[in-house]
Amino acid sequence: MFWDKISGLYDLFENIYNRKVYTGTGRKVAEYIESGDEVLECACGTGAISIYIAPKCNKLIATDFSDGMLKQASKKCRHFNTVTVQKADITHLDFADASFDKVVAGNVIHLLPEPEKALAELQRVTKPGGTIIIPTYINKSKRSGTLAVKFIELLGASFKRQFDFESYKLFFADMGYSNIDYAVVDGRMPCALAIIKN
Repeated sequence: MFWDKISGLYDLFENIYNRKVYTGTGRKVAEYIESGDEVLECACGTGAISIYIAPKCNKLIATDFSDGMLKQASKKCRHFNTVTVQKADITHLDFADASFDKVVAGNVIHLLPEPEKALAELQRVTKPGGTIIIPTYINKSKRSGTLAVKFIELLGASFKRQFDFESYKLFFADMGYSNIDYAVVDGRMPCALAIIKN
């Protein structure tokens, strides 16, 4: 799997290419987390967002489908007693309905052939009145982002779609979501956050 192969170098690439956004996204997501929250994070990758959520919440289950990414996330989160790291498929989550106050899925929607399945699962496991937070790179908004995507695709990644800010908002509107706020972490390759009230 591509993500297993690059897991050991992923943070290095992100920090060289897009550090301001890479760290800023975790900080921005953490602004929506409260001390009593039970949080599920899907597609946690190396734990770049997890380390900002963990100190703020009551409990975090950080999941990914890549064993290599989970290994990196486990190392990064080892000092937090609030965090459990485990494997999960975002389109078939093994959690009960309405289990979490907040659900986070960072930089994964653009990789999925059927994102509607993932969105339905995220909504299912979020408590009524809870929040789903979906950060996604809006790489079509700047030329440097498009070039980075082409480079990563050459290495073996498979992007199913690419967004700028307007097409990101339209994506959720087309999926039938209306109760959404948006935020953007700006930088070399910006990241847009969709904040969905369940």
